[in-house]
Amino acid sequence: MSVLTQIDQWPVDNAVCVIIGTGGQILDSYGDTEHSYALASVTKLLSAYAFLIALEEEAITLDDPVGPRGSTVRHLLAHTSGYDFDSEKIRFQPGAKRGYSNVGFDILSHHLESETGITLQNYAREAIFQPLGMTNTTIGGSGAKDGWSTASDLSQFAAELIAPKLLSRGTLDSATNVQFDRVSGLLPGYGNQSPNDWGLGFEIRGRKNPHWTGSSQPTNTVGHFGQSGTYLWLEPELPLACVTLTDKNFGSWSTKLWSPFNDAVHEYYAVENNPFAGAESIQNGPTDQNV
Repeated sequence: MSVLTQIDQWPVDNAVCVIIGTGGQILDSYGDTEHSYALASVTKLLSAYAFLIALEEEAITLDDPVGPRGSTVRHLLAHTSGYDFDSEKIRFQPGAKRGYSNVGFDILSHHLESETGITLQNYAREAIFQPLGMTNTTIGGSGAKDGWSTASDLSQFAAELIAPKLLSRGTLDSATNVQFDRVSGLLPGYGNQSPNDWGLGFEIRGRKNPHWTGSSQPTNTVGHFGQSGTYLWLEPELPLACVTLTDKNFGSWSTKLWSPFNDAVHEYYAVENNPFAGAESIQNGPTDQNV
């Protein structure tokens, strides 16, 4: 019996989980992979990837001054700009702490549009969704939280994170390594973390406790969870990725169930060496990065 059947015990109406391994292989899945879910903050992974592509295309730079005085694109991607969670109120000096901010991603979206003449929604569609064949993925009003997708589409995105074709490996490695080292701050739903490690749009597990990933997962595990009851994580070295989507908002149920579930997934697919090694391989789309 698949370890993924544990999601049958979750207090949700709909849930799906897909495990992706080396070369983008689908190691296992459980649930309807074509059902569409609101992503909430998992949207930030898609938006961040669009911003990273724009960096490589030299449409923007990490050092562009954006936001509060002293803040740059790098600060905004790493949640150290000083912005409040959901308003443009300034809470601290840029770089002083980790202040998770939706508005920071909205400011980044406006910056991208001002520099390229293309909205984030269109940029992501042309630069990511179309090349990867993510036909059921959209970003609505906010690049911080208004994405919709399916587990099938996000598995294509996870395969891209494992073996990038739209970005250079160097850019992705930079994005998944800590920016502004040893900075502390509040992790929504899990309290103050010191340090609260983050890359360029990607949360980094580090040694955070408590946390939504499993306690046994590597410290360099990266990803994001969403208030809508969704998450995506990647263990880069194996590699191993997990896409989990539900239709019940994040709350006490998820803080109780997600971490042990992710420990079980890690134990089964990582420690026991990927028992489905001959599984179906995801075929990424064309490698053209132009938008």
